[in-house]
Order: sequence, then structure tokens, then C-alpha cells
Amino acid sequence: MAEASTYHYNPSAALGHHYSYLMQPVMEKVQAIKPNRIFELGCGNGSFAAHLTDQGYEVVGVDPSRDGIELARASAPKAQLEIGSAYDDLRSRYGQFPLVVSLEVVEHVYFPKQYARTVFDLLEPGGTAIVSTPYHGYIKNVALVISGKMDDHFTTLWDHGHIKFWSIKTLTTLLRGAGFGEVNFQRVGRLPVLAKSMIAVARRPL
Repeated sequence: MAEASTYHYNPSAALGHHYSYLMQPVMEKVQAIKPNRIFELGCGNGSFAAHLTDQGYEVVGVDPSRDGIELARASAPKAQLEIGSAYDDLRSRYGQFPLVVSLEVVEHVYFPKQYARTVFDLLEPGGTAIVSTPYHGYIKNVALVISGKMDDHFTTLWDHGHIKFWSIKTLTTLLRGAGFGEVNFQRVGRLPVLAKSMIAVARRPL
């Protein structure tokens, strides 16, 4: 995880391209939950934390990238954003929250079971996790092969890039293995069978 501290972000504090299809459905879920506090696991350059604080939410977040946190503190000064990762004891450090958001992060982690357990531990009983990741399914995978875009999709030359490729089945197994009960999914960006990402909403039992 020490190596991930060197993960670099674009100097711009703007929202990444994936927010063009993630923002609306994620914010609809956030607004339905009506949390008083939100923890963002993998806050990156702080662009989403800044959006949340602008909407009046209290936000605490961590990211292992020193570069990311430096940008995040500048772009989201009203949020509490610090260096940290899913491999740390974040519950002891920050407490528990009604909502944990982790967008486009789980595909980067080396120890996904520990990541999922950390998300679970950060939640209050009955709390909700919103986790997004690039979508994978049989039809989309075949389409990537036929289109010749599989090499680009695997991000082999991207330091600290995508190392896990999740389907609805495998992400459900991961989250339920961490203790979550019901897990619901929404596929976003393109038609569902070719979706760019999927958003998992999982509840910690009371």
C-alpha cells in the first residue's frame, strides 16, 4: 500500500470523466438516505467530496495518494480529508457513519476482502454503502474482444491501475462475505449489458 502513495492525479480538481454517468444516480441515492455525515473511502483529488460539501453534507475521507490528498484539501476545504487506506483501522480513527461512499476504487485494491470489511466496519448498524466499479459481464467482455479494446480496458501500462475486474456476482459475493445483507445494483453508462460502471448499494444489518 505504500506504493499507492505515489498514485498521481490530474492537477485539475474537476470531476473525472466517469462522473458524467455516475453523479446523478449516486446523488439520488445519497439524497434518499439523507445522511448527516458521509465517509468517502478513496476520495482522490477531492472533487466528489467538494460536491458533497457544497450540497451541505459533512464529509470525512481518506486516500492513500499524497498527491491526491494535497489536491483534495485545496478543492474541498470544508471536508476532513487525510492520507489513509482501506487497510488502516479507520473505524477506530474516525468512528462510524450512516453512509460510506467509495466510487471507482475497489478495482484498484490488492486485498478486496479487507477493503470490504473496512467499508462494513465504518458503517453504523443499518448504515448504507454505495460502491461503484467498472461493470463486467459476458456480453460486454465479448464486445471488448471483438472491438479490439481489451488491451486498453485492462490498463496494463497504468501504474496502480485496475487490477480487479468485477461482475455483479463477484461483487455481491465480496460484500456479503463482509457481512452485508441485501445488495442491489444499478448499471450506468450505455445500455445495461454494455454498461460502463455498476453501482452497488449494500446495507449493514441492524
